[in-house]
Amino acid sequence: MVLRLLGTTSDEGDCPTLYEIPETDEILVQGDRETNPSHLAQLRDVKETETFVRVPRSLLTRYAPRSETPELRPFSTIAHLFREFRHTAWRLETRRGYASDRKSPKWQRWQAGDDIAEGSSQWLENVRQQTGAGKRFERVRLLDEPVTEGQRFLLASAPGNVRAGEDIRYMTRARATGLRLPDHDFWLFDSKILARFAFDEDDTTLGVYVTEEPTEVVAACQARDAAWHYAARTAGPACQVRSTM
Repeated sequence: MVLRLLGTTSDEGDCPTLYEIPETDEILVQGDRETNPSHLAQLRDVKETETFVRVPRSLLTRYAPRSETPELRPFSTIAHLFREFRHTAWRLETRRGYASDRKSPKWQRWQAGDDIAEGSSQWLENVRQQTGAGKRFERVRLLDEPVTEGQRFLLASAPGNVRAGEDIRYMTRARATGLRLPDHDFWLFDSKILARFAFDEDDTTLGVYVTEEPTEVVAACQARDAAWHYAARTAGPACQVRSTM
């Protein structure tokens, strides 16, 4: 079970930090251990298995969830959001590959050497419609060193999405780690609705957690701003991104 980073107020990559424990309603708190004997003596109902850490109030006010954990729901339940958003649909893609890509007909065509940037689909048609209405589809994809097979597939497919109206940009995983970006995929609609993906170990989408929880939405907005500032565009620099890794 992989912890999900909620946020940190540390600038140097150490504590304090909050994590969510997936599939539970529990939060893991990382901080400096409390060692003051006077404070420890005042704690109540202490069990042998418990320990105590100090964290700044700002960590809790900025990142501690204020509502119950959202339920996992099928991805199909948010299909309407890709038509009904008013301004921006923004995606962070963090995985090294996706089972849905490997199972698609385009995967076999790509492995056979075909140009998979051409063609049409319901997704591309909706992108054309929404961007034609003045809306924006944007995403940042992380790339590893070296680039994985799944990432090379997305690089080959991206020009078709860009021609339809998407703005797709790339960032190395090392840079994303340095920026403390989340390690999970999500869609952010109008800086208001967050749809966070859940995957299994085979990269299969299990569903999405949808929330308007202010702390989660603000954290996603902060991640978007940082990623968008440093990511490289698809048009032209896609080859440059690969050559610099």
